[in-house]
Amino acid sequence: MSSLSLYDTLTRTTSEFVPLKKGEVGIYLCGATVQAPPHIGHVRSGVNFDILRRWLTKSGYNVTFIRNVTDIDDKILHKAVHEEMPWWAVAMKYERAFTDAYAALNVLPPTYEPRATGHVTQMIELMQLLIEKGAAYAPGNGDVYLEVRKLNSYLTLSRQKLDDLQPAADADETNKKDPRDFALWKAAKPGDPSWPTPWGPGRPGWHLECSAMAHQYLGESFDIHGGGLDLIFPHHENEIAQSEAAGFAFAKRWLHNAWVTASGEKMSKSLGNSLQVHELLKSVRGIELRWYLGSAHYRSMLEFSHEALAESATAFRRIEGFLTRSVEILKVEPTPVISAAFSDAMNDDLAVPTALASISEALRIGNSAITAGDTAVIASAANEIRGALDVLGCDPFDPAFATSGGSEDLTAALDGTIKLALEQRTAARERKDFAASDSIRDGLAALGITIEDTAQGPRWSISRDGK
Repeated sequence: MSSLSLYDTLTRTTSEFVPLKKGEVGIYLCGATVQAPPHIGHVRSGVNFDILRRWLTKSGYNVTFIRNVTDIDDKILHKAVHEEMPWWAVAMKYERAFTDAYAALNVLPPTYEPRATGHVTQMIELMQLLIEKGAAYAPGNGDVYLEVRKLNSYLTLSRQKLDDLQPAADADETNKKDPRDFALWKAAKPGDPSWPTPWGPGRPGWHLECSAMAHQYLGESFDIHGGGLDLIFPHHENEIAQSEAAGFAFAKRWLHNAWVTASGEKMSKSLGNSLQVHELLKSVRGIELRWYLGSAHYRSMLEFSHEALAESATAFRRIEGFLTRSVEILKVEPTPVISAAFSDAMNDDLAVPTALASISEALRIGNSAITAGDTAVIASAANEIRGALDVLGCDPFDPAFATSGGSEDLTAALDGTIKLALEQRTAARERKDFAASDSIRDGLAALGITIEDTAQGPRWSISRDGK
């Protein structure tokens, strides 16, 4: 079996992944700034890094996975004014919306999910250390800045030149030694939340938050830092600057997922093409939306369209249908098995599109085996497909996708009713009353019930496209 290789944004190369500590992996993923409901551009990161985490776990590693919540930010304060709510209530409202979206897409809960406001003490300690080392300064107005020209490795991640940068727009430049210095701490403004510090009351800068929380939960160095491409600069550059200036080795490897785009542009509320997760879940199931978001390579842009989502959902239902038929034939759920082809694909920088090709091949073999009545091959194909879907977080047998008890009762009643209709249809076909047979089928179709005639008899499913 091949060893895992991963791309590193810092070096722009793909290399073998070797953890700092044998058998252990520490990952820090920049999570949500909770100021609006999540759209699929937000949760793609969650899905991509969940696949990485699942594959590392499947490969035998003990993974500590940190995904923070930015619950204090200019955008949150702005939204609080417009929604006429306390800022902390706005943050909690949208944090819960993100939690619900992650759960609907079967993104595993992080090992720890720290909130920025719960770690102000650690941020103050980090600023104190940076000031003592001469890397940061407090001009006396309550702000604290990092002095970027003292840093030898600044901008190595984004490969920009310091003199080409526009001045940071996070504070009054008159208090800075250099316009490109960025704020670690922002002096309190009337009416805004603030915390006391030796330099005056205020609130943390965004970059400081992640450096302090990563250090708190993963130590001075850890294996992987992740996030979206848009975070490379300034956020991740400034995290590196703060942490290395403090004397921490920080992240060994940087992974960034690409955007979900619409009409070739990054998905954002400002473009008016935001697609919120809770809206999309009205047309597809969570497992189908996850399948779609996870199907592209994590470093490739994913161009969204409703047509592409519908096609992806249809393709997944074909896989799901085969697994259902295998259970009907074999009378047992498949046992997850990782095939060599799937493993090789995942070890090649999480090459999910190649991994999907291995699933398609197993599906082709499995469907042929159903036609031939070869139960051994049916079982082998079903086991491989379920093993792959488990890693991709799309296992239809996963309890995360199970319905509640009340829904199960309703499903059982519906199943019995439809089976009764199908029995009537079969009886009509046997007596060659094809008009009656077609009428029953058309009536079910009008209700959104799709009928599939198989060698084992007719099967039904609910159409998700409303047609």
